[in-house]
Amino acid sequence: MCGIVGYIGTQAATEILLSGLEKLEYRGYDSAGVATVWEGDVHCVRAKGKLHNLRSKLEQLATQSQIGIGHTRWATHGKPEEHNAHPHLDTARRIAVVQNGIIENYRELREELKQKGYEFRSETDTEVIPNLIAELSKNADSFLEAVRQAVSHLQGGFAIAAISADYPDELIVVRQQAPLVIGFGQGEFFCASDTPAIVAHTRAVLPLENGEIARLTPLGVEIYNFAGDRLKKQPRLLNLSPTMVEKQGFKHFMLKEIYEQPGVVRASLEAYFNTEVNSGESFQSPVKLGLPEQFYADLEQIHIVACGTSWHAALIGKYLLEQLAGISTQVHYASEYRYAPSPPTANTLIIGVTQSGETADTLAALAMEKERRQGKEAKYQARLLGITNRPESSLGHLVPHIINTLAGIEIGVAATKTFVAQLMAFYALAIDLAYHRQTVAPDKLADIIQGLRQIPKEIEATLESQEKLTEHLAHEFAETQDFIFLGRGINFPIALEGALKLKEISYIHAEGYPAGEMKHGPIALLDAKVPVVAIAFPGTVYEKVISNAQEAKARDSRLIGVTPVSDGEAGEIFNDLLPVSSVDELLSPILTVVPLQLLAYHIAARRGLDVDQPRNLAKSVTVE
Repeated sequence: MCGIVGYIGTQAATEILLSGLEKLEYRGYDSAGVATVWEGDVHCVRAKGKLHNLRSKLEQLATQSQIGIGHTRWATHGKPEEHNAHPHLDTARRIAVVQNGIIENYRELREELKQKGYEFRSETDTEVIPNLIAELSKNADSFLEAVRQAVSHLQGGFAIAAISADYPDELIVVRQQAPLVIGFGQGEFFCASDTPAIVAHTRAVLPLENGEIARLTPLGVEIYNFAGDRLKKQPRLLNLSPTMVEKQGFKHFMLKEIYEQPGVVRASLEAYFNTEVNSGESFQSPVKLGLPEQFYADLEQIHIVACGTSWHAALIGKYLLEQLAGISTQVHYASEYRYAPSPPTANTLIIGVTQSGETADTLAALAMEKERRQGKEAKYQARLLGITNRPESSLGHLVPHIINTLAGIEIGVAATKTFVAQLMAFYALAIDLAYHRQTVAPDKLADIIQGLRQIPKEIEATLESQEKLTEHLAHEFAETQDFIFLGRGINFPIALEGALKLKEISYIHAEGYPAGEMKHGPIALLDAKVPVVAIAFPGTVYEKVISNAQEAKARDSRLIGVTPVSDGEAGEIFNDLLPVSSVDELLSPILTVVPLQLLAYHIAARRGLDVDQPRNLAKSVTVE
């Protein structure tokens, strides 16, 4: 889940590498480093901590090298110390390598290389790679061939970029189950773990596929498979601009992305739903997901695999799919499902939800399902769907059907707008299935869609009313140690998401519970020091949530209510209100999550924490 960037061309490489790493710091920020080739030697500079530490050290080393690799790290093997930072060099300091992923057999390789006289200066798995390349270079006729042979010895998932002092005009990059993209400029070429790192320089990109290796030189790009066969591939143009990865006047990316949510919902409405919604006998399919007819045939159950915030979105998706489309749906942690999967059954849809499209556990779970449901020996055929913000990702290559959530680049590690975008994808899918299965009357579906069309302006109203209110509450809760979030029905996952947002960026212990479960244990935690946030939205469970909230208030907890503006009784029950607009309960999660995002943001900001880059976290979890 680390960030890789590489450059070869006509400009000085160091500043290009640093600016690229700044755009990738959301992928890891335990340490960082840069290696360049200059005057026959590899020059490597590394620093512990945030990228500004590396920049300070590089100011003391001025080179005009036009080739280099950089890395920002999220630690897996070895503590986040400078000696474990990338790039890593071989013993002779002639080869430099950066890597994302995990080399599973590094211990065996390390021992073999030690016996041949190679020295190791770190505790990382990555350091075996430059030494292995150096060993194989003794009999290889090119740098590319040495890297290709080295890759054949590696087990696990990885992305690699390598340079050599003996080949000063070559940058070799490799992909195997970890994302890596090549950028094409005018007489210059780039590589990166993600496109924000290179969008300031080029929009022409080529994502590498698993099992591919590329040679970048000032003259062009050559791509091969691991067998050494030359491949013909064409770059494509990104629909991105450099301004999309800037803060645009906001203090943090997270706050900017919270405010982008009305636009995200509008983009979803335009993409997923037909412009005209008819009712009565002339009612036509209101949703345009581009799924084939056989996708809907005889569908009996759905399994969803996801992690983190995507898992919370999937829980709301389960509610929608069961209540609207009438399909039994189970939601699984992908990390658990891949080791204890449900028995294969007929007419089952498997959905993987991952904002990056690169989440290792989710991809592994889907790959397992694909493998055991295809071929002549498979009793039941695979029916796979992905929901992601990055359709060009590994997920897009793994499954045949994708719902693109259209949220745009999200830099803040704590997901906000991508969560709302995933909810919109589930609304579209549930309505589409309800239409095909005829489980909801056409007039009712038309009403739901009309309600969705009002959501963007309701989010805008919530943002306008909540900004100062949540900022004020943050002053009072900045020193709080524990929070409890309660919800029921379709808003129970919002309680989980609100708790996750708070703990992710403020480091305050927070837990979400179904409100009805409070008295079955968690109520023992409550006292005047533990505030309780209750999502109380008029509908099927409103009175129940109010009753559960009053149980918390009776234990001296300060009670905060997320409830409609029109709820006149709420002021008598709650100590503090975070009011939202009145909408149908079915649509309420898209609104109720917004004040919880703002509350978490302002508490973290008030505590002086790094909101966009919380400790120990990374945006894309591409390792197990």
